[in-house]
Order: sequence, then structure tokens, then C-alpha cells
Amino acid sequence: MDCRPGCAACCIAPSISSPIPGMPQGKPAGVRCIQLDAADRCKLFGSPDRPRVCGSLPPEPEMCGDSRDSAIRWLTQLERQTSATAH
Repeated sequence: MDCRPGCAACCIAPSISSPIPGMPQGKPAGVRCIQLDAADRCKLFGSPDRPRVCGSLPPEPEMCGDSRDSAIRWLTQLERQTSATAH
């Protein structure tokens, strides 16, 4: 499956604990990654500077759903379920 153009849900909804160029402390959940361009494409795609976790999250029908909003909801729910404060 290919990413939906202009989606970027996986670059917004989840937290990223590793450093990102321009975000040395990582990225909190729900915050737009600084490395997204105006068309919501990753400026680090294919670069060794791209966090490993980003490459480990391939697009899948269940995660991506039928829209950006459904992908944001799914990823936000996953973030909540897997956060350190989850019970």
C-alpha cells in the first residue's frame, strides 16, 4: 500500500521519542513534525537522518482507513493505548 497524498497522519498523531532534525527532543503526540513540507511530505524520507521509528510504520489499510481523519483517529487511539501512562 502507498501513502495517501497529503495525509501525513503518521507524522502528526504519534509521538516520536528519538531526535528529529529541528526537534532534538523528539515530537509529542498530536504535534506536526517540523520535517513535513507544505504538501505534507516528509523532507527526510530516504535520508539517514529520518528517525528509525518513522520507517518502521508502513501504511496499512487498517491504520490508514479511508481518509486522513480516520488515520489520525486510529493512530491517536494507538498512541493512547501504548503511552507510558496507559493502564
